[in-house]
Amino acid sequence: MEEILNSLSTYGYIILAIYSFGGGMAGLAGAGILSAMGKMDITTSIVIATVFNYIGDNVLFYMAQTNKQSVMGYIKKFKGRIHARTVLMMRKYGWMVVFLQKYVYGVKTLVPIIMGLSKYDLRKFLILNIFASIVWGLVVGLLSYYFSAAVRGWFA
Repeated sequence: MEEILNSLSTYGYIILAIYSFGGGMAGLAGAGILSAMGKMDITTSIVIATVFNYIGDNVLFYMAQTNKQSVMGYIKKFKGRIHARTVLMMRKYGWMVVFLQKYVYGVKTLVPIIMGLSKYDLRKFLILNIFASIVWGLVVGLLSYYFSAAVRGWFA
């Protein structure tokens, strides 16, 4: 077990960066737990997860805006509940969906794509996404860090 923790502390930031590019909530929560155990640094973990999550969403949005035909083939797989839920979220919450999508499993990838397909303003998305990524990183990272420290204190 100690060997696994040591390798995670060595390669954990790289794994977190790659995982955060496509979502990363579980990865950041894991980094928060490892940070509470002293194996990783919580500040570095939050910064890495935030930056790569921001980049990942922007890449999806940009790909949808510039390669609509290629992306439409991907979207066709999601015709159904998830696609409908995403469109309903966008209609109901408007720009707030950029913040909400960070926490809703199943629509995290679709929201930037659908917003890109709908000719949403790129600059507006970039600004909203940076704030959403920062809030997401702080909320998930700090909650996992402090909650895991509290749980370890209860059982110690």
